[in-house]
Amino acid sequence: MSRPTIADLAKAANVGVSTVDRVLNGRDPVRAQTAERVLQAAERIGFHGVTAIKRRLEKEKPVIKFGFLLKQSHRKLYQMWGEVLTKAVEAYPDAHGRAIVRFVDELAPENTADALLAMSRDADAIGVITSDHPQINHAVDGLEAEGIPVFTMISDLTAPGRAGYVGNDCVKKGRTAAWFIDNVNPKPGKVAVFVGSHRYLSQELCEMGFRSYFRESGREFQMMETLGTQEEPDIAYELTRNLLNSESDWVGLYVAGGGVTGVMRALREDGGPAARRLLVVAHELTNETRAGLAEGVIKVVLSHPARLLADTLVRAMAEALDTHRTPTVSQQFLPFEIYTAANI
Repeated sequence: MSRPTIADLAKAANVGVSTVDRVLNGRDPVRAQTAERVLQAAERIGFHGVTAIKRRLEKEKPVIKFGFLLKQSHRKLYQMWGEVLTKAVEAYPDAHGRAIVRFVDELAPENTADALLAMSRDADAIGVITSDHPQINHAVDGLEAEGIPVFTMISDLTAPGRAGYVGNDCVKKGRTAAWFIDNVNPKPGKVAVFVGSHRYLSQELCEMGFRSYFRESGREFQMMETLGTQEEPDIAYELTRNLLNSESDWVGLYVAGGGVTGVMRALREDGGPAARRLLVVAHELTNETRAGLAEGVIKVVLSHPARLLADTLVRAMAEALDTHRTPTVSQQFLPFEIYTAANI
């Protein structure tokens, strides 16, 4: 059989001969997706120039600096996100990526706004986990006007200029937490929600879904006032101890924000019937929550799919740099993973 020709390759890739010629010879730029399609077709039909195409495409990949602004460098959860996002950048196939990971330890909104502006001097696109606040939104809108797309991950913002959101459907997540407390408890009782801050839209939506489930269910669960932990384990510890001492019929706790390690410490120290009876639903599978599941102090963890979220975010950030992108905000809802002691 004769070797496939350029015309055969063009037909297999569903492009014109001139496009194949540009890919082969590099005389004019070709969109990355089109060049990749030509490469895949060349491999499929056994075109003789596959190695040369690969070398040329690798050489012509753009260099993209991906900036990630996370919270509290001392927390293992955010250290984990920094590692996962860096690996996703390194594995991104369509660019020579460089990950720039920074943390905001003091969570005042002006600190985050300043950190966003500082990162914009080094990064081509930014992914951020942060609270919703006018100062932060103003910074995001300003960066959008300068052509630097900002994506939210895990918790969204109300800034009109944000490029997109990647995370869970938080209302559905909250309703799922309520479903577990409703269906696993042998009898109704009092139920509490801990949030890190009411400024995190994800936590507000999780609380909304949680409460709406119990309003709908008609069961005799009694919702207590939502309590804030300020994302601090010590505050969550004290809140948990106080409720254990004051609420004899407390049967369910949904930790929709930070501080779960403080909750776990209080339950371990107490060890009494009320602590053993309490059904705790938390977020994010980490070494700490995995241990909590194994010990039984946490019953359910609802977690973002870490690698899928990182890969999705990196691709969305790179595509937002395409000059042909539309100005609409993209929202990519990912399924959350459900963990119990039986499947960790």
